[in-house]
Amino acid sequence: MNGAYAPSDAELRSILGEARTIAVVGLSSKPHRDSYQVASYLQRKGYRIIPVNPNESEVLGERAYPSLLDVPADVRVDVVDVFRRAEETPPIAEQAVRVGARVLWLQDAIVNEEARRIAEAGGLAVVMGVCIRRTRRRLEGED
Repeated sequence: MNGAYAPSDAELRSILGEARTIAVVGLSSKPHRDSYQVASYLQRKGYRIIPVNPNESEVLGERAYPSLLDVPADVRVDVVDVFRRAEETPPIAEQAVRVGARVLWLQDAIVNEEARRIAEAGGLAVVMGVCIRRTRRRLEGED
């Protein structure tokens, strides 16, 4: 994974253990899409999923929002999990900071140093180029 970046397993465990709400940017309602499969897994594991996609109205039974800034202010977003091209991630990082998220998580093969700088300057932990589902499965000793 070229450019992948992740904190220690202890920090990853803490992130995943403390998170309750995960905003999934780029979440598709198409079941064959990686974003849908990962979000569905996270939902089954007890996380609240907030779909963020201007082309969707509802995914996995949850109302979708056009951007992170459209998520109601009373919804605490812990992790922003991103399924977008790397070059599209800096504005998402800025929005993640503005909504008070704790973690910016860029999925497999998504790495952007500018997004990382923006998020870290805003006090967020950053994971890049790593799948959240595969990471949780590994840490939990799942198949």
